Amino acid sequence: MEFPGGRVPFTDQLSFEGGPLAPRAPISCYRTLDSKGSNIPGTQVLHSLSEELALRMYTTMVKLQTMDVIFYEAQRQGRFSFFMTSNGEEATAIGSAAALSPEDHVFSQYREHGVLLYRGFSFHDMANQCFGNVLGHGKGRQMPIHYGSKALNFQTVSAPLATQMPHAVGAAYALKMQGKRVVVAVYFGEGAASEGDFHASLNFAATLSAPVLFICRNNGWAISTPATEQYRGDGIAGRGPSYGIPTIRVDGGDARAVYNATLEARNIALGQSCPVLIEAMSYRSGHHSTSDDSSRYRTAEAMQEWRARDPVTRFQNFLSEAGWWSADQEKALRVAVRKEAVQSLAAAQKIEKPPLSDLFTDVYKEMPWHIADQQEEAFKHAEQHPECLHGVPLK
Repeated sequence: MEFPGGRVPFTDQLSFEGGPLAPRAPISCYRTLDSKGSNIPGTQVLHSLSEELALRMYTTMVKLQTMDVIFYEAQRQGRFSFFMTSNGEEATAIGSAAALSPEDHVFSQYREHGVLLYRGFSFHDMANQCFGNVLGHGKGRQMPIHYGSKALNFQTVSAPLATQMPHAVGAAYALKMQGKRVVVAVYFGEGAASEGDFHASLNFAATLSAPVLFICRNNGWAISTPATEQYRGDGIAGRGPSYGIPTIRVDGGDARAVYNATLEARNIALGQSCPVLIEAMSYRSGHHSTSDDSSRYRTAEAMQEWRARDPVTRFQNFLSEAGWWSADQEKALRVAVRKEAVQSLAAAQKIEKPPLSDLFTDVYKEMPWHIADQQEEAFKHAEQHPECLHGVPLK
């Protein structure tokens, strides 16, 4: 019958769907490479990787992995205040980034700096932001990892969980109304999927037919909270069909699988004018951040076991088997990338900090009276107590 709430068939059986009374098999996880990086016979690969694209993906994965190590160590040395790595999730970031168009807009959570690297953001750009110097994107007013780039269509990172999701839906709807053939990719973790913004975003995206790719990194840990304490359903992918959203679960450690899933999702989003949900099953090999010690809630054995499944090594083996990569190339790349990362930190640390006046700009086109009053008060205080500026100029 056609009820106001939807068309439904009738049944004479009293039965309940889902949950412990009628559990369903979980949604399968798509992958194309085994745990070592070898091709899995018979796997459906709709979008093959060319040698050029595969090498670009791998080079960026190595850059991301190396940068994370060097920048993490720099934070531990007290050179800047905070950092987060992408250890263990490089394939999810780079595989999806490679499938997007440069014109597609990205709303990230806080662990997708690999997408920016793939789009052309440099180590120097990231180092400037981490040190909060005058060349940094946030001019010292943001947390170190809050990267952003208008030129690269990458919205500035925001710390609160899931706030980027409604924004992404709104942006996708606006772009659609403007007639642009682009999508918006929004990244989040399975912990963020516990926020109300997640559910509101999926519902709005579905009802507005907005071309959004919801890309979830399900690494099993919302900081120290395991997935078993976050949800009882079939992960994050299990929620997509309930909202009328095409959904796929993919091996987040398989860069080729993530690339295929994202590219096909993009085709669906544009062709059907609808959102698509991708759940990338992965593992966070490192700590949640430099403020976290994951050994307090994860066993050393489990961490060691998962680190042995390094997605970067896995993709490297795929390239080697294809005859596209050698040990000499690997050594040369690692040396060059490490040198570049170290030099970028050294250069960024020497650049001066933004002036105090930058605290009051970039919010309004014309500074309102109350901000002007605050600026004047801050300047007077700084003139009376110059020691509090630590060498930062007033203007």
